[in-house]
Amino acid sequence: MSANANHVDPNANAASELLNNDRLPWHRKITYGFTDMSGNLLYCIISSYMLYFFTNVFGIGVGTAGGLLLLGRFFDAIGAPVMGILVDHTHSKYGKSRPWFLWMSLPFAVFVWLLFTTPALSGTAKILYAGVMYILADLSYTAMSTPITSVLPNLTSNSDDRMAANSIRLVLGNVGNFFAVTFIIPFAGLLGHGNEQRGWSLAVGVYAIVAFILLIIAFFDMREKNIEEEKIITIRESLKATKGNWPWILIVLANLTYWTAFIVRNSALPYYFQYNLNDKGLISFFNGFSIIQVLGMASVPFFAKYLHKWGTTVFMLGLTMVGQIWMGFAGTNVTSALIGWCIACIGSGSACTMFFAMVGDTVDFGEWKTGIRANGFLTAIGASFCIQMGSGFGSFIASMIMKAFGFTAARAHQTAASLTGIHVSFIWVPVAIYAISLILMVVYRKWENHEPTVKADLAKRNAEKTQTAESAN
Repeated sequence: MSANANHVDPNANAASELLNNDRLPWHRKITYGFTDMSGNLLYCIISSYMLYFFTNVFGIGVGTAGGLLLLGRFFDAIGAPVMGILVDHTHSKYGKSRPWFLWMSLPFAVFVWLLFTTPALSGTAKILYAGVMYILADLSYTAMSTPITSVLPNLTSNSDDRMAANSIRLVLGNVGNFFAVTFIIPFAGLLGHGNEQRGWSLAVGVYAIVAFILLIIAFFDMREKNIEEEKIITIRESLKATKGNWPWILIVLANLTYWTAFIVRNSALPYYFQYNLNDKGLISFFNGFSIIQVLGMASVPFFAKYLHKWGTTVFMLGLTMVGQIWMGFAGTNVTSALIGWCIACIGSGSACTMFFAMVGDTVDFGEWKTGIRANGFLTAIGASFCIQMGSGFGSFIASMIMKAFGFTAARAHQTAASLTGIHVSFIWVPVAIYAISLILMVVYRKWENHEPTVKADLAKRNAEKTQTAESAN
């Protein structure tokens, strides 16, 4: 046996030790989850009820409301990469991503509250107020949510801890979603005493205070690692990190189509239960059952162990489509529709978890491929951009379909054509768009198989840098 066969690379050992010792404390996984819990507590009110609020509470036409939602998301689509670049250019004693939770917690809470506060305006002034507040609320959400994803690679380099922290984040985010979509309508009714506009303003104001407190707690508990060693990268370098980064491109496209489908469904949901099933109370009832997706989110690490990340995502997207189709054939049978809804929620919630986990892996691939670690830019496009632009496309698609079929909120009872438009928006359009996302994730399989090589090479490079620095000193 040759001497080389017994030789152990000291850099490889150092790299392995670095990965094993870089663990994330349990309490920090929880407070990391507070960020998404805070964001969802307010953002899910926007994503689930904005179109409904504009048409049925604020009194804006469905076509105009859909146009406002798309326009607002266009600004957000521009804001997401800009925010990512800002994160990459941030240099403070708190790190690159962490300080943004402190800076944006108050603006985010205030702008969302103003969005659901309706002054006595009419005509153009009403539309202008709604549009401006919507854009400001969404931009502040982008500035707060972009660091949620970009901070994870800097909290730990341990892949298992990243997956665990991301799963906890999504579970707590779902708790925020549960309180947002389940209780906001009855809470607004309770506080408004018959005045819907006053009730929504007060209810969202209470939610905004809670969201602010959660973000501040998360900021104080977080710690970004190796921030002294990270250099500020240029815009050109940020763009270069996307060159040849095919796993990132696939995740962006798949996540964008996922959010488009998800928001088409959520935008049509209030109308479906109020008009198609003639029971407004079912809106909060069904949304309350969306908490069941926590079961899927909690099981994601188990599924990923056997199906890998791409296979888990494909399985969960397929499950979502099955649930949607089930509801489509359930008709007015509420019990059957609820079963389909639970299946769809478990699938969609779990798929969402996977996208957030995988976009962090594409940051590693970009660094491996180009030598540039553009956390902020890559995760801003892979997460915030997809959420914002997908939400814009989804709301717009739902509003245009409903408008084309003759929906108007002024009618207490909708025409048969209008009911068909709502049904198509809620059931079948999301199924078709989810299928596109599923196909993209099948293609992603090739790149996931390459991840062990990427992580091993990066760990070895970091160990070599550390050893070189120690030798120089």
